[in-house]
Amino acid sequence: MKILIAGAGEVGSHLAKLLTREEQEIILVDTDAEKLDRLDSNYNLLTVCGSPSSFATLAEARAGNCDLFVAVTPFETNNVGACAVAKSLGARRTVARIDNYEYMLPEHRAFFSAHGVDSVIYPEYFAAREIVTALERNWVRHWFEMLDGSLILVGVKIRDNATLAGMQLKDFGQLTRHFHVSAIKRRHDTIIPRGDDTIQADDIIYFMTRPEHLDELRRLCGKEKHSIRKVMIMGGSRIAIRLARMLADTHKVTIIDPSHPQCVSLSEKCPKAEIVCGDARDNDLLIEEGIRSTDAFVALSDSSETNILACLTAKEFGVRKTIAEVENIQYIGEAEALNIGTIVNKKLLAAGAIFQLMLDADANNAKCMALADAEVAELVARPDSKVTRARVRDLNLSHDMTIAGLIRNGEGLLVAGDTLIMPGDRVVVFCLSGAIHKIERLFN
Repeated sequence: MKILIAGAGEVGSHLAKLLTREEQEIILVDTDAEKLDRLDSNYNLLTVCGSPSSFATLAEARAGNCDLFVAVTPFETNNVGACAVAKSLGARRTVARIDNYEYMLPEHRAFFSAHGVDSVIYPEYFAAREIVTALERNWVRHWFEMLDGSLILVGVKIRDNATLAGMQLKDFGQLTRHFHVSAIKRRHDTIIPRGDDTIQADDIIYFMTRPEHLDELRRLCGKEKHSIRKVMIMGGSRIAIRLARMLADTHKVTIIDPSHPQCVSLSEKCPKAEIVCGDARDNDLLIEEGIRSTDAFVALSDSSETNILACLTAKEFGVRKTIAEVENIQYIGEAEALNIGTIVNKKLLAAGAIFQLMLDADANNAKCMALADAEVAELVARPDSKVTRARVRDLNLSHDMTIAGLIRNGEGLLVAGDTLIMPGDRVVVFCLSGAIHKIERLFN
């Protein structure tokens, strides 16, 4: 697949790096020649220096014959304009990054389609939605629903008190048939496990299961559910604003930000939240604002390091659930190894949306969750595709992927070695980064 990315900022550069590992043809367009040179010398991609919304630049980049055009510059108007130009040149599918929730509403879809934009992505909205899920499902690290929740993939941090700690997977399989262990995240490595692998304390284990077995899984993992009503947010970013609005009617929300002008703006945009002007790194301020009675602390400053340290501090004050925005990919492994709860990364959420468009021309028929070094994809088995021609044990799947579950006739089923996947099944595949192209060959 030929993919043209307009914008070599944080999201665009990260997407380009990820997609080059998937053996895709990537062309990156930006006005910053120095930034492009660094990427060009280290990754297998082509670069074009120029305005992403220029007809001449996009013609030089051969936007007219690209399969997917992704505009992720910092400015939404430029992204919409770039998509319009690319579409007029013949781009097959276009997607624009936007910064306004209003643009995501279904009633405005026709407007964007008429202007050459097939899809929009709003990373800050994705991040806020991810945080709401983490607050609702506060005993897990990751939560991925398949087909309206018929199957659930959860990532759970295993502690010493868990029944599963020290157990081999083959023994776990004999204990219960209600779960499929799809992957193990151990420090910086993600493992697609086999029967003789052992679950260790501090591992993050990814389980596929049906919703009725979640309570059993929670008990096996030694976890408790907690009611979260009081939420403290550090930083008044766009994610914080969207999150405060999502929680406004159900939670008591406090936002702490050091900028007085930003606090004035926050009070207008989030009228139901309590706005505090100050430094959330100040322990005395946290105590004054009731950190000890807070149920959840969400760190959304511009600094990954600050967010990690702030969550550790909140844990010391007894906060049960902490969530940190960690935008430095290289810090995610370290952050997950610490006792800070859920990690949110806008780039990975945007990457998941782009992978979704890669996997299926109809975005409603595919879902994808991107992790730091792995992806989870939900897609439909097409008639005569390779994945339908033999039982799972005979498909000779590579060691960097596993088929975890499927939906057939509206029923969620876990996948075992003797499972035969049928055309039309909606299948969940867990794979390490760089294996998405292998999935495409299996299902198309």
